[in-house]
Amino acid sequence: MDGAGKFVRGDAIAGLLITVINILAGIIIGVGQKDMSLLAAAENFTRLTVGDGLVSQIPALLTSTAAGIIVTKASVSGSTNNAVFGQLGRNPKVLGLSAGLLTVLALLPGVPAVPFLSLATAIGGLGWFLRKQHLKTVAEAAAKVVKSDEAPAEEPISTALKMDEIRLELGYALLPLVGGNVNGAKLTDQIKALRRQLAGEFGFVLPSVRIQDNVQLQPEGYVIRIREVQAGRGEIRAGMLLIMDPRGDTILLSGEKTREPTFGLPAMWVDPQHREDALLRGYTVVEPSTVVTTHLTEVIKDNMADMLSYVETRKLLDELDKTHQKLIGDLIPAQITYTGVQKVLQNLLAERISIRDLSTILEGIAESCASTRSLTQITEHVRSRLARQITDMNVDEQGCVPFLALSAEWEQEMSAALVGNGDDRQLALPPSRLHVFIAAVRREFEQQALAGVTPVLLTGPLLRPLVRSIIERFRPLTAVISHAEIHPRARIRSVGQISGGQVSGGQQQGG
Repeated sequence: MDGAGKFVRGDAIAGLLITVINILAGIIIGVGQKDMSLLAAAENFTRLTVGDGLVSQIPALLTSTAAGIIVTKASVSGSTNNAVFGQLGRNPKVLGLSAGLLTVLALLPGVPAVPFLSLATAIGGLGWFLRKQHLKTVAEAAAKVVKSDEAPAEEPISTALKMDEIRLELGYALLPLVGGNVNGAKLTDQIKALRRQLAGEFGFVLPSVRIQDNVQLQPEGYVIRIREVQAGRGEIRAGMLLIMDPRGDTILLSGEKTREPTFGLPAMWVDPQHREDALLRGYTVVEPSTVVTTHLTEVIKDNMADMLSYVETRKLLDELDKTHQKLIGDLIPAQITYTGVQKVLQNLLAERISIRDLSTILEGIAESCASTRSLTQITEHVRSRLARQITDMNVDEQGCVPFLALSAEWEQEMSAALVGNGDDRQLALPPSRLHVFIAAVRREFEQQALAGVTPVLLTGPLLRPLVRSIIERFRPLTAVISHAEIHPRARIRSVGQISGGQVSGGQQQGG
């Protein structure tokens, strides 16, 4: 193309010289040899010279046009034809200039006017249409800008009635945790992973967690709210690491002493540069975002039963396999309502029992509905159907289920203190005996904790929900199970007994 350009330049200079020579030589020959007047000779030979020049310059015109197209195309991506037609066809000014130039050419003497005028009319019309569209687009954009600059309409009062199922409020110093600008992963990514984990663990998808800044909090404080009610709060250091000693010993590093906000364990905030030293000493090192996520996890687990709404219950049942839809059709509403199923599922979630095995739960409900309408008794029967799952939840490292049994004296006394029937059944123990029972439970479980054992409390099926209602007031994480909830093939190990006296000796039993 560079060689072609040089050729075009040389050809242009030669064309100018030839044009001058043709005009002068033509006038001389016409006047001297053809006996023509000077004016006639100049008119004829000038016209002939112009025609010859136009014909001879066509190759140069094509070469120059091709060079211009290639140079222009170098800065545009895509195919050449799209680039050319896009640049020439999208600009109304270019089309208008082309139409005007074609009109001028049509008026030149000797040039066919009809083709040039037709082409000029078509290109001019296209340019006018594009200009009209361009003006319309500009007007719409200007209208949008004006509309956006106007004062926003006042939100309806009904928006104030909306409640967030789960909301995490952060002080302004903790906002970098959301974007991941400090140590550890982004808080939003950890919450997404948390929702996925809890969905697989408990069997239903939790509502989204709304993260919001709150200038009324301490700069490094946070609050967790469940349905607008505060369920947990804490304070962390965004640019530091939280370390804890799993042995419970004093932390031998320099830092700010504190308590871990989830479980209240002794901890310390240290600079990130002490991470390696803390790990070498066997300390547990936690990033600030993980501290918040851990606290949020425990709060959600404590309130999971309240998050299973009627809508979520219907959704779980509707999404069950087609093979189980017949069971649902026979069960609801002939034997139990949707709210009844919801209550049974909530009773399970309240004690952190997964409802993922929904088919087994529905089968248990169908079996128990044949003999009772008490939701408490239905829940207990469903728990017995989930014996394998409940047993597996409480297995220790040796593959056994350690348990503290309720003594026969307490069983008899509590059975005699039962009043009411069905869901209205209550345990009417005298306050003095209730204090004795609570003190005995605390004493025995604290002794087992010192020995590194986390046992379950084993009771009879009839007393289990009532004993659980007492235990959850002061030991909410202690599992209370009945004999029917231990799988027949499970290995169990008795570590003591809840009585008025001392703990009896432990022994291992097999099922």
